[in-house]
Amino acid sequence: MTRRAVVIGVGHYLPYRVVPNAEFEKTLDTTDEWIKSRSGIERRHFAAPDQGTSDLATNAANAALAMAGLTGNDVDAIIVATSTSDLTFPSAATMVQAKIGNTKGYAFDIQAVCAGFAFALTNANALIVSGQANRVLVIGAETFSRIMDWTDRSTCVLFGDGAGAVVLEAQIGDGTNADRGILSTDLNSDGTHRDLLYVDGGVSTQTTGVLKMQGQEIFKHAVEKLAQTAHTALGKIGLGADDVDWVVPHQANIRIIKSTARKLGVGMDRVIVTVQDHGNTSAASIPLALSVGVANGQIKKGDLVVTEAIGGGLAWGAVVLRW
Repeated sequence: MTRRAVVIGVGHYLPYRVVPNAEFEKTLDTTDEWIKSRSGIERRHFAAPDQGTSDLATNAANAALAMAGLTGNDVDAIIVATSTSDLTFPSAATMVQAKIGNTKGYAFDIQAVCAGFAFALTNANALIVSGQANRVLVIGAETFSRIMDWTDRSTCVLFGDGAGAVVLEAQIGDGTNADRGILSTDLNSDGTHRDLLYVDGGVSTQTTGVLKMQGQEIFKHAVEKLAQTAHTALGKIGLGADDVDWVVPHQANIRIIKSTARKLGVGMDRVIVTVQDHGNTSAASIPLALSVGVANGQIKKGDLVVTEAIGGGLAWGAVVLRW
């Protein structure tokens, strides 16, 4: 018998303001067609001026808890994956903890940029498998609209704000790859590629900074590394691409998603795609897509799901779970 971390609730939240591509035509040398052809993005959501990342995260958390039939005090730990926390400290997770009324657990943030949710799921799984927690609320939440260079058409049109969340619960499985829950994980990083994707500010400079990205270089790394990490995670449990019901990738760019699916050997009919509606929401993109996939009736109990993501660092990874 094996202790597994099983998803029992999922939810998401998107800010009310929807920003179509056409809005950028007013201030940038760009068009709706140019953005769509290069990224697949048609619209994204931006947080209101009075909304912080913790607010988005709390709304997603409440939706996931509601699906699970739980309250805030029913979870032992809260992990928020984010690169855009409200403040330098305390963590966004502790802010969520207060807002959902959790008085007995512990909370912390994880920062691995767009790969953050994979890193957070892996840490949550470790807490549950080791017996340090029975239920963990895992959230990906971002307000990337706060770190954009609005004069750089190559980056500012790509990102959006949002949050997604899952509730993981300890359940006992048979120890086979037929079990429900997280079955394997694979995490990686390579700090020598820092300059490919970063924000040129922070505590040491006493500035917020803006996002800087070498798009073509990121594309080349993304396709190779995403397919590799997914294959590695599947191989750890003796499975392959043919066993996968759904790939839920980081929603950065439709060309990356399609190229990775081809390299992985999975048809696009088995890939959840939300990039057209949300843009790149960094650590929020996978839980957002999971929630949308469940709401649309695509992801069902017993399905084998592979999530994979890459972000600044570079950091990348994959998680294989049975829904």
